Amino acid sequence: MAIALPSANLKYRIMNPLRIGNIEVKLPIIQGGMGVAISLSGLASAVANAGGIGVISAVAIGMTEPDYMKNYREANKRGLRKEIQKARKLTDGVLGVNIMVAVTDYEELLTVALEEEIDVVIMGAGLPLKMPQYVTDRGFDKVHTKFIPKVSSAKAAKVIFSYWAKTFNHVPDAVVVEGPMAGGHLGFKKEDLGSEMVPLSQLVEETVREISYFEKEFKKEIPVIAGGGIYTGEDMYKIMQHGAKGVKMGSRFVTTKECDASIKFKEMYIKASEEDIVIIDSPVGLPGRAIRNNFVDQINLGNTKPFKCPWKCLKSCDFRKVPYCIAQALFNAASGNLEEGFAFAGSKAFMARKIQPVKEVVFEIKIDYYKTKYAEYLKNFIGSRFDIETLDLSQVIPVFPQIKLA
Repeated sequence: MAIALPSANLKYRIMNPLRIGNIEVKLPIIQGGMGVAISLSGLASAVANAGGIGVISAVAIGMTEPDYMKNYREANKRGLRKEIQKARKLTDGVLGVNIMVAVTDYEELLTVALEEEIDVVIMGAGLPLKMPQYVTDRGFDKVHTKFIPKVSSAKAAKVIFSYWAKTFNHVPDAVVVEGPMAGGHLGFKKEDLGSEMVPLSQLVEETVREISYFEKEFKKEIPVIAGGGIYTGEDMYKIMQHGAKGVKMGSRFVTTKECDASIKFKEMYIKASEEDIVIIDSPVGLPGRAIRNNFVDQINLGNTKPFKCPWKCLKSCDFRKVPYCIAQALFNAASGNLEEGFAFAGSKAFMARKIQPVKEVVFEIKIDYYKTKYAEYLKNFIGSRFDIETLDLSQVIPVFPQIKLA
């Protein structure tokens, strides 16, 4: 029997769009930029076509070029330019580039992204306080790209926004706050990654409050985007109730047909159990979250993987002392050589069960978000006797049957 609800109180829009400056993103999801060579033009264009922001990872992107070992700087710039241009041919949607501030050629890669008029650039793994000459010569108003720093605390966001306000009389267009449940390198101390981790909801609320001062001062909306441990539509809905205007999802898009990584890399996610997701010590001095395999076990035992370093790609890396080259290990894994590498992964990567098209993944996220949203509404409306597990959405949500993949 259908439950009669006051239709005037129902809002059929599944999600509000994400607005970053003059860019409107229908699906408020930013696909995480995953390197090395995990998210390139294939994955980024597919997510953009699905309505979100597809992101190309710039870190060591030149490793996809045959002359990387000899012309590393040029290979990185050329590789990034190629991937942006390839993605543009595949989509009219919103595209971004993720660039680590910690890489030696950060300003060069950022300049390439700006020259190619990428829609957004996400800057993490350090404080993005410097701007390349491309920006300082033109001014922010003449640059197409929107700037989004990635931080792990409201304090870091305040440092960046205060510096930009004082130095450039301009502030970033949005901010990603990434919590301790994320994959890859983490902006937290290892001791902060135990049972007493700061919840992402708290980090989001603190960042929203901090950013509100800059919104008033510069008279513009600055959305806070949440990342780290967000895998389902339910995760997405719940974190957006704490003030996030959008989310960043990485691991969820690894096991897609369009992801640029090897099938063996994707299968590692599918085979992983919750216990396989572990914290490791990265050779660059940061903790990281990865999927345990033989390579990880060997490193944890203190074994080394000798290598030749053509250049110091990461500012903080002392290649004479580190046990292995993390860029090479990540590229090996992305290429399917998991004996000589490993996969970074978020805390919920073990939930992956199959390889799907991006379109299907997005559809599942939408349905899960929709179900969570209306379950909360119905629970408030009906009361404690409401049971989501017995709910037939088509009975209570008139537009449910009409949801399409597009």
